[in-house]
Amino acid sequence: MVVRATDIGKTVPTLDGPLTILDGIDLEINVGESLAVVGASGSGKTTLIGILAGLDLPSRGNVHLAGHELTAMDEEARARVRGEHVGFVFQTFRLLASLTAVENVMLPAELRGDAGAQAQARELLDRVGLADRASHYPRQLSGGEQQRVGIARAFASRPTVLFADEPTGNLDTRTGARVIELLFRLNEEFDTTLVLVTHDDRLADRCGRVVELDAGRIVA
Repeated sequence: MVVRATDIGKTVPTLDGPLTILDGIDLEINVGESLAVVGASGSGKTTLIGILAGLDLPSRGNVHLAGHELTAMDEEARARVRGEHVGFVFQTFRLLASLTAVENVMLPAELRGDAGAQAQARELLDRVGLADRASHYPRQLSGGEQQRVGIARAFASRPTVLFADEPTGNLDTRTGARVIELLFRLNEEFDTTLVLVTHDDRLADRCGRVVELDAGRIVA
């Protein structure tokens, strides 16, 4: 087991009083598993994976990731665990506009102080079909190309768990299908655990397990 969440609750204050986003979430994710988190907008999907990845803390409950209890750590310690074990792919790509494609992919390895970051980044860009776009800036790339750079960057950290939040959400159907194929091919090659938030039925159907959220609770 690589992720275990126990009795996760998340409540935030609003002008109308406390708002419950997650309530009583229990979830275990095995090593190498692919899991899709689905549900209507506002059901708590993005909040849940943010907590599982250590980007956010729950109001109650605890989360273990790769043997570390994230909920017992301060932000500095959680950041260290994220750097060692977690990769991210976002709907909005989140590439740094001032860096070229290869520099964006190099970033996780450089932050860890790894040797050979550039060679590794160029190899990953080649694997996602963008070797000839390495020196291009994000503004010079299509949406599908930017997402492929984002995927290469996520795998550059050799993550134990890759979290993806609507990775095909900003892509047309054809480009989204290519990104899905790429994501699962690299996931298999790297033997990574994959946790996805998606509205894309094609993407959910490729996963080994689907969890559905409704009003902050797991319903299926």
